[in-house]
Amino acid sequence: MDRSWISNPDRLSAEYENGVGEFVTFVRGSLDVQGLKKCPCNRCMNREVHHIDSVRYHLLIYGFLKDYIHWTEHGEQSNPQVPLGSPIQDTHPCMNKQDEEMAEALRDAAGHAYDIGSSSDLLSDIRPPAEQARYDKLFEEFHNPLYDDCMKFSALTFIVKLMNVKVLYKWSDRSFVALLKLLHEALPVGNRCPMTYYETRKLLCDVGLEYEHIDVFKHDCTLFYNEHKDDDFCPICGMSRYVQKKIPHKRLRYFLITPRLKRLYSSKHTARAMRWHKEQRLEEDGKLRHLADEEAWKKFDSLYPEFAGDPRSVRMGLASDGFNPFSHMSTSYSMWPVILILYNLPPWLTMHRSNYLLSLLIPGPKSPGKDFDVFLRPLIEELKVLWDGVQSFDSYQHASFTLRASVIWTVSDFPAFCLFIWLEYSRKAGLSYMLRRYTV
Repeated sequence: MDRSWISNPDRLSAEYENGVGEFVTFVRGSLDVQGLKKCPCNRCMNREVHHIDSVRYHLLIYGFLKDYIHWTEHGEQSNPQVPLGSPIQDTHPCMNKQDEEMAEALRDAAGHAYDIGSSSDLLSDIRPPAEQARYDKLFEEFHNPLYDDCMKFSALTFIVKLMNVKVLYKWSDRSFVALLKLLHEALPVGNRCPMTYYETRKLLCDVGLEYEHIDVFKHDCTLFYNEHKDDDFCPICGMSRYVQKKIPHKRLRYFLITPRLKRLYSSKHTARAMRWHKEQRLEEDGKLRHLADEEAWKKFDSLYPEFAGDPRSVRMGLASDGFNPFSHMSTSYSMWPVILILYNLPPWLTMHRSNYLLSLLIPGPKSPGKDFDVFLRPLIEELKVLWDGVQSFDSYQHASFTLRASVIWTVSDFPAFCLFIWLEYSRKAGLSYMLRRYTV
């Protein structure tokens, strides 16, 4: 019996699902009266006993133990005859620890869409067909080698690692394109190395690293956004949108937060961590262990009990400050990132930089000053939608739910704090409504 499917990192593939079916069929021949058997999934690890239907469910969700080739715990002889060429170590020879983590992240993001009988309602896939097709493409790129007989890189892992090197060493786009063309020529014919920076970014956007470009008027009057998206002149000052030849005066970069919040609940690990503040936090009177012990947090709960009733509701802090991106003080330039901090997580994860959500990159060359609220408009409109709730899927509880989120306070130094105070009294873009509703 070919057992190479055990090492297949894609639990959505037909190969893995058929392999689980063969295992269940084999085990049914040695069941007891109650239909119970040890579960060889990555969570139970043959230490827990479940009904055979639950075992199948666990294998589809959590994966099969990679080193459990001989099924001695399930009635197989201690030295079975395994066909040559089927050891699990030979199936994906180019998989290393980083590649396995990437495969796990793709599986978490893609979700599950298995039909397992009466329990299939727990795994209902709420993902639109277009989004599912995007993940299917990513899995295809992950399993396709960079070129025929390549044993170290898949097309996806090669691009991700190459982009990582570009960012670390601050390569220009032109030098990166030149390197792509050289690699494409040097690698064997038929290789899957992209030749342009556009192709590389297009694939990374499918991973979920996309952002929006929003043009800004010269004097920060307003954004070319929504009703002004196609305008060529400022409706307030009347100046042209472009410096020359479709080159805008400024460009705001906006990173959508709703897809990233959904991905937090697509992974069973982060979905569980997002409930920590309610289910695992130790509460003790008179001691401040987490921001949930703060009076502001408790006041927010009393004002909005429906929001507070679901531990999955996301509470965030908004932080911003200016910095010089050119690494030396001789150049006067100030860029302002706007970052959201997740407070559902335990403290050691809340302050880890990998869990910061960059939402806006406000361009320079000067501080936005009293026009700070103009740049916040796309973020605030998305926060209003998140306050009402969007449909998402919880991989920890295997059920769909309404995801809600709110900014409950701001974090800044005193210069930036002055900008937030100005927002409270501003009437531009209708922001005062948001601040009364989203702050404590």
